[in-house]
Amino acid sequence: MKIISGGQTGADRAALDAAMALNIPHGGWLPRGRRAEDGEVSRHYHLQEMRSARYRDRTNKNIMESDGTVIISFGPLTGGTALTEALAIRNNKPCLRLDMEHISEEEAVQAMEQWLHKHAINTLNVAGPRASGEPRIYETVRHILEMVHWPDQNKTPKKS
Repeated sequence: MKIISGGQTGADRAALDAAMALNIPHGGWLPRGRRAEDGEVSRHYHLQEMRSARYRDRTNKNIMESDGTVIISFGPLTGGTALTEALAIRNNKPCLRLDMEHISEEEAVQAMEQWLHKHAINTLNVAGPRASGEPRIYETVRHILEMVHWPDQNKTPKKS
């Protein structure tokens, strides 16, 4: 199992931090300059820098290099999160959307575990809004990912 994301604040960083806490390999692509809304993304995340500075290119690359994308949000998708869903659909890649306005974290975990199994996901792209657009997203995504029973993974978080 591997978790990837684009390194943006919010959902992306929560995914990377959860992966590291759970000792799950992580990675993904980010724009040239390691750009995110809070500046340069830390090098402690195992992300590869693209030649392009466009977020759209990074988003598409992460979709294509994964077996499927989970999008975790609150309410309707906007901006880059809506683009992520559209690109996953256009590229015929499995995409699971979890709207936390309508389901509990426990229901999200159950849906995600079933979807991961159904689609034999080995490399999971995690997406969702930036922290500036949805202040609840980081903690929600991290908590959901830390509750998932990952195939072939020791779920014991490492000590910080």
